[in-house]
Amino acid sequence: MSNANRHRLIHQLLPAVFLCMTASSFAATSTGSLSVSSTVLAACSVTGASLAFGSYTNAQIDNSAAVSVTCTNGTSYNVGLDAGGGSGATMASRKMTGSVSGTLSYSLYKDAGRSTVWGNTVGSDTAIGTGTGSAQSMSVYGRVPSGQNVDAGVYSDTVTVTLTY
Repeated sequence: MSNANRHRLIHQLLPAVFLCMTASSFAATSTGSLSVSSTVLAACSVTGASLAFGSYTNAQIDNSAAVSVTCTNGTSYNVGLDAGGGSGATMASRKMTGSVSGTLSYSLYKDAGRSTVWGNTVGSDTAIGTGTGSAQSMSVYGRVPSGQNVDAGVYSDTVTVTLTY
């Protein structure tokens, strides 16, 4: 084979040789890092319920309802209940106001035995918990004591639920 033919053959095979070589044989690499971060804020919400005692016939009535609390996992919280809007209401003796006149006394408790009044002072008479990220139910136990001489009618009150976290 002549030199001219050899040269032609090399020029014809050279592009094929380059195509067969991997890209990594031509590339250099360098590495760095990407910082990734996020801040999870403590957050909570509360949903109240209705506590219906039913018909009062001068005898004690007990009933309960649930308050739902949803807080970020690990977030400590306090749930307080105020005295309500009835005239002369206190934490120990809340007052439902009648549709005609007068008030009907009742109490709200943290325990089923109805021995611990549920109030609104953090660290004293509120209910405490720690968030799980899911809704948590807290029972509110109510009692209308017997022996109240009140006028016939519909009695109601609104108690504000305060969630502190």
